[in-house]
Amino acid sequence: MKLLRTPEERFSAVPDFPYAPAYTQLGKIRMAHVEAGEGPVILMLHGEPTWSFLYRKMIPIFADAGFRAIAPDLVGFGRSDKPTRPSDYSYAGHVAWMLQWLEANDLQDITLVCQDWGSLIGLRLAAEHPQHFSRIAVANGFLPIADRPAPIAFKAWRAFARYTPVFPTGQIVQAGTTSRLSAETVAAYDAPFPSEKYKAAARAFPRLVPTSPDDPAVPANRAAWDALGKWDRPFLTAFGKKDPILGWADKLLRNHVPGTEGQPHRDLGEAGHFVQEDAGEQLAQLVADWCHATTA
Repeated sequence: MKLLRTPEERFSAVPDFPYAPAYTQLGKIRMAHVEAGEGPVILMLHGEPTWSFLYRKMIPIFADAGFRAIAPDLVGFGRSDKPTRPSDYSYAGHVAWMLQWLEANDLQDITLVCQDWGSLIGLRLAAEHPQHFSRIAVANGFLPIADRPAPIAFKAWRAFARYTPVFPTGQIVQAGTTSRLSAETVAAYDAPFPSEKYKAAARAFPRLVPTSPDDPAVPANRAAWDALGKWDRPFLTAFGKKDPILGWADKLLRNHVPGTEGQPHRDLGEAGHFVQEDAGEQLAQLVADWCHATTA
């Protein structure tokens, strides 16, 4: 496996993100994270094609509310190492890397905050290793089990990721928001990828979403979905409704997961797919208040 590592100077102009990275060695792969605050752990998992920068509006709110706010960069993203071949990536591989990182950092009693691929990985982790998790908050994410046709918007996105000669990560994030991002913010989403050869993970993720019953990830996802059907710990949904791919998925979660009953679910009506950009402060305050309210 050939690895690339983004030069640190690429991150020198990233705005509103004063957190020094910490690193965890997972075999040959180095995985990065940032954190702030002390107290119970809130673990924030990003999706594609973002990195921990996505949570810059939320980290200080969690830290000020008495939590240890931790945001890792998934393998292939941010400051984490980047295997260069699309075949280096699999759904199971990402779950395994994340579990290895979790255990290496000895994280317990976790409140999981996840969105996009952070949900595909995070919900699998929580379902398979519930001893690490006390609460789950999902924002514009889901756990696909190939029981329904993929939305047309997702099929178009998957084809774009596979065939476009240039994969403009910053502009992709802009397309998934309803607010206008500054040029500096767009550049921050481009920062981890000095060239197209760094983007194997970003391009691979859409094809790794299990949309057909014969996908190798389906059995594990269906087992995890069954486990979530018995999850009675607090489970919160807060979805941006301007998301054409996942804006509807909160209803499926609330109908399936027992722990959603009686929780302060929120429609972030004007937010798009990247709710952390469109309504990050609102989402963070909701989660912080909810954590305090559900602490035994």
